[in-house]
Amino acid sequence: MYIPSANRIRDGGRINSFIQSHGFATVVTHNDRQFWASHLPVLFDQANEGHGVLRSHMARANEQWRHFASGQEVLCIFHGPHSYISPSSYVMQETVPTWNYAVVHVYGMAKVIEDASVLRKVVNDTTTKYESHRPVPWKITLPDTAIEAMLKAIVGFTIQITRIEAKFKFGQNRSQADQDGMLRDLQASPDLGSQELANFISAQRSLA
Repeated sequence: MYIPSANRIRDGGRINSFIQSHGFATVVTHNDRQFWASHLPVLFDQANEGHGVLRSHMARANEQWRHFASGQEVLCIFHGPHSYISPSSYVMQETVPTWNYAVVHVYGMAKVIEDASVLRKVVNDTTTKYESHRPVPWKITLPDTAIEAMLKAIVGFTIQITRIEAKFKFGQNRSQADQDGMLRDLQASPDLGSQELANFISAQRSLA
């Protein structure tokens, strides 16, 4: 990924937090004939050493899981907030429009989960993560026979992370006045995506 130095994030804590918060990702593979992409909820297990491991699952009917046997590197893209930026946001307006965003690319080696109990844990952990913020979290109460039948229809996998790239493009190459103007316009926009990016930028400023 092209990352100008002003936009590159190296802080592991900020990167890990981003991945945990933006877990609906795009998993990209290549099987020597074509590229393939699936959009999946992905869990991130951090590690004291190394980059950690990703866990997820997909429909067995989705042939992408068969690509993992090739031994080629897999790319997992975690998407953050993004928005169009108008030159009118800047003090110096003799420029062109752009798009500001945050994204993390995670690369690694994928492996199919063979153990049914490990696959079941992936499903349970995914459900728990996204139910935990609800007022009354839903829990899996299906009988084991029904769960076992459903597990046969999916394939679980892990990705041992080999490298991570993080890019937060917020106009850091511009003057502070231009950056502040951009943030004010995002905050005032009726567009929810623009407001989300504004909130994210404000939070990142407090961490920088």
